Amino acid sequence: MGRLSALQGRSSRAHNVVVLLLFVLLAALPAVSDSRSLFILLTQVFILAVFAMSYDLLLGFTGIVSFGHAMFFGLGAYSTGLFLSRFEATLPMLLLSVIAGMALAAALSYLVGVLSLRLKSHFYAMLTLAFAGLLLVAAEKWRSLTKGSDGFTFAIPEPLKDRATLYLVCLCTLAAVYVALRRFTRSPLGSVLQAIRENEQRTESLGYRIVPYKIAASVVAGAAASISGSLYVLTLRFVNTTVFSMDMTLNALLMTIIGGVGTLYGAVIGAAVIEWAHQLLTDLAGVHPIFERWIIFFGLLYIVVVLVFPSGIAGTCASWLSSMRRRRQPEDPEEERP
Repeated sequence: MGRLSALQGRSSRAHNVVVLLLFVLLAALPAVSDSRSLFILLTQVFILAVFAMSYDLLLGFTGIVSFGHAMFFGLGAYSTGLFLSRFEATLPMLLLSVIAGMALAAALSYLVGVLSLRLKSHFYAMLTLAFAGLLLVAAEKWRSLTKGSDGFTFAIPEPLKDRATLYLVCLCTLAAVYVALRRFTRSPLGSVLQAIRENEQRTESLGYRIVPYKIAASVVAGAAASISGSLYVLTLRFVNTTVFSMDMTLNALLMTIIGGVGTLYGAVIGAAVIEWAHQLLTDLAGVHPIFERWIIFFGLLYIVVVLVFPSGIAGTCASWLSSMRRRRQPEDPEEERP
């Protein structure tokens, strides 16, 4: 038992060192490179990683499959777009828009959770899909506010017009959300959520009320998703109703599965793999016409990754490292005593 605790402690310290080192290296990138395309790509990775981490909180740590996660992403996107288009585009107004988006997303996720989280597995998933479809139709019809699929453009605060500055803001946001969600999942509440994921009936038999815990996870995930939506439209300076589409939820699902469910950092890996693959296949379209159907190759890549990394990239690599560590570790002589 003592050895297990020591190994977990060393693993946690090593994880913290690696994360801190990566953050420092990425933060130093603007000082050594001025590549606009690289900043755009990495900024997109950071934003979608926040979205994928919020989904991983539901799928990986609570065992909730949702097909309506784009609702919260879209609320954050439209909150920022409307605030910056109707008021002066300043940093305080941007911060207010992000807070408003988080509040709206938290309120909606609470409402959806109260109405649907008593349902089990696929019934809940189908109901979230219905809610997402309802919100998408409402956004399409309320053209006086959303401008429908045509959307609208807006100005952003002057400091964020510099790509390097926006890159650093998105990087710091990713780091803050990651630390917050990691603390949340390692808290007593997070432990209960993981118990619910493993065996809901047994957790309920221990005296825990399942639905309030699921609602809490849904609210936190919804608020985090709205932050990514706000950042997403900042990079485009444009928003339309596609932010509510099913494609956004499927992107989060794919990133989570490819990176590794229930790890948080796996969502970051998944976002990086998908965005880089998308960029690479899109660039190859100029080399040969066959790559214009890049979505086919992307599907093949997804199949290969799932076959090679059945637990996701992060999960499978962690299993490999754990197996190697166990083989190298000598047996404890005290465990052999009768």
